[in-house]
Amino acid sequence: MIKAVIFDMDGLLIDSEPLWHRAVSEALNSVGVKPRQADFQHTLGIGLEATVEFWYHKYPWKEPSLKEMEGLIRRDFMVAFKRDGTLRPGARQVLDLCKDKDLPMAIASSTLQEIIYMVVDTLKIRDYFQVIYSAEHEAYAKPHPGVFISTAGLLKVDPRRCLVFEDAPAGVLAAKAARMTCVAVPEPDVKDNPLIGIADVVLESLEEFDEKTFKLLSSRG
Repeated sequence: MIKAVIFDMDGLLIDSEPLWHRAVSEALNSVGVKPRQADFQHTLGIGLEATVEFWYHKYPWKEPSLKEMEGLIRRDFMVAFKRDGTLRPGARQVLDLCKDKDLPMAIASSTLQEIIYMVVDTLKIRDYFQVIYSAEHEAYAKPHPGVFISTAGLLKVDPRRCLVFEDAPAGVLAAKAARMTCVAVPEPDVKDNPLIGIADVVLESLEEFDEKTFKLLSSRG
């Protein structure tokens, strides 16, 4: 039986990937790096620090420092999201469905805590969540399951009774490693990734998640 629901944020609840893509691209361009579009799929769901490290190892630059690059990207993203950020189709529908069932809900994201707070306050969805937790507090980011296990602990729910919504291969792997039920809603460029296939259900959009799907997943426990 499902007793709590945990949501990833970027690319799942919010349509943020284009904004991250633009912020990262502009930062890399400023140091003379022209990233290949295909490489961006390798940074989905792994967090800003790991993303900057990925690009630095692929295209080393002299200045600014990695921390300064993180700050530049973070600032540009936050400005862009406050201006253009939106929920993904079906997100509020799923949040309301879970709220109507009195299920405790959490966000467990690789994104920095300050950005998560900015997002939920900008979109006025903070009140849906009993726990808001960032992998920045963990020793390892996704695909390590730590962020999900810690979130379940904060919710005071057995990980095996948690339902996770994810969009990235790294997040799906983390959820299953934590022994949680997982719904994957992947971006088109990663939907054929083998890790997406280990989710319990794969949907094209959150709009497809309904009472029937919830009952199916809940009955598996």
